[in-house]
Amino acid sequence: MAMKTPMSSQESREFIVKTFISGGVAGCCAKTTVAPFDRIKILLQAHHKNYKHLGVISAVNKVIQWEGIPGLYRGNGAQMVRIFPYAAVQFTSYEYYKEWLRLHFGPGHLSKLAAGSLAGMTAVMLTYPLDVIRTRLAFQVAGETVYAGIFDAFRVMVTREGGLRALYKGIVPTMLGMAPYAGLSFYCFESLKVLLLEKFPDLCGKPCSMGDGSLVLIIPAKLLCGGLAGALAQTVSYPLDVARRKMQLSLMLPESHKFKNWHTTLKVVFTEHGVRNGLYRGLSINYIKVTPMVAVSFSMYELMKQILGLDTHADR
Repeated sequence: MAMKTPMSSQESREFIVKTFISGGVAGCCAKTTVAPFDRIKILLQAHHKNYKHLGVISAVNKVIQWEGIPGLYRGNGAQMVRIFPYAAVQFTSYEYYKEWLRLHFGPGHLSKLAAGSLAGMTAVMLTYPLDVIRTRLAFQVAGETVYAGIFDAFRVMVTREGGLRALYKGIVPTMLGMAPYAGLSFYCFESLKVLLLEKFPDLCGKPCSMGDGSLVLIIPAKLLCGGLAGALAQTVSYPLDVARRKMQLSLMLPESHKFKNWHTTLKVVFTEHGVRNGLYRGLSINYIKVTPMVAVSFSMYELMKQILGLDTHADR
């Protein structure tokens, strides 16, 4: 690995801008790739009345039958508005937190894990209202539209559903779930990347574009590392993701009073539906969705960094 050298102020600004762009592009590509799975997952997680007795394949067929292929992408416009700043902030703040923690606490495993967790929570806090709006738009089905679009959903939620508090409904379980999810995602990806480059440099690596002798992963290896990292992280944090969705959609669900806070929501879901059909409802489609999504996200981020000449900063 090339030795790290301090960046000048101009280099630091360029690094932040390029990292921000790389992260935003990576997030948009990843989410668009798996948007149909995300729509189905939301319908299954929240036990929509028209889909609660269906499995993944039958739910997909029913969406196509009722709403056509575009129905699989319902809410994706709001997703793109949210995901570019979300992913951009997450990747940029990860690079910042990782360097800050390295300087103050050393380059240990806990520093990398903490950097990922802090980056994920930072991105969530700044973009959460857009996630709530996107979730509500995705939960709507043809003929039962509540919100006309992104701006209408924002207006209705602020004026009729509790103001700014409505836009942050479910933020606590989201933050609790994001800490292990983002931390494990970044930590596992970085660890697997280092492992492959050290153990299988000829098979998985190639010289970086800067020509300084360091290696970067080839695209198939990036996808492998990202997919494994995403699957592991999602398994740990999934029940909190279910609680988040229930709370976000509470005013659109019968008996909304049951979903006042995250621990009550988890208890209700467990009591009424159990583990498999409650706390881990929709996990199978989430594996199908998360594995390629995280794989594409990390791969595109690394690829964009290489295109923008940030190869040598990959391990900063």
